[in-house]
Amino acid sequence: MTSETNIIGIVGSGHIGSNVARAAINAGHSVIISNSRGPESLTELIEELGPKARAASAAEAASEGDLVLIAIQLGRVDQLDPAPFAGKIVMDANNYYPERDGRIVAIDNDESTTSEFVQAHLPEARVVKVFNNIPAKQIPTDGTPAGTPDRRALPIAGNDQVAKAAVVAFLDELGFDAVDLGGLDESWRVERDTPAYVRRTNAEELTELAAKTERVQQV
Repeated sequence: MTSETNIIGIVGSGHIGSNVARAAINAGHSVIISNSRGPESLTELIEELGPKARAASAAEAASEGDLVLIAIQLGRVDQLDPAPFAGKIVMDANNYYPERDGRIVAIDNDESTTSEFVQAHLPEARVVKVFNNIPAKQIPTDGTPAGTPDRRALPIAGNDQVAKAAVVAFLDELGFDAVDLGGLDESWRVERDTPAYVRRTNAEELTELAAKTERVQQV
């Protein structure tokens, strides 16, 4: 992420989306946030976030964001229009909950990770897995300056090295180290029910946990 990248587009205004917005604004960025109910439903949140935030449609958040966060239910990702996401660095915060999302056979059979599922629907986006393994309320509160002993680390995964570098820089601005798991096909290592899921770890601890994690089918 460079100093020129200062607009964070956010698709989804729930716990993850709103807390990433808070953290981004605290770090000096502007946010464009959207949800499925329309901009008029976000008046209270925008008032709380202040002048660096505005409400828009999902298409506007995607097309105008320098980085774009998808923080909606995985089962609704296929409702997104892929066009505004083309060429964008897309941060995917999804986890798979069949009771909420419905059964996704490719994920059930370990033929796809959640982020590969998102990438398949947004083929021209540059998807990076991030923010899926931290409780939402801790995103704007747990960040610390670079070099802080035991600084919290968050995992990332992606197939595009430039996109990952931008997300690593963004995380650093929010106060987190990053641990690169590799491609999107390795992002299962920090998904739901894994040892690293919603567990506070520093970079060394997270690297060790992810390396030891065994893949189990989602149920």
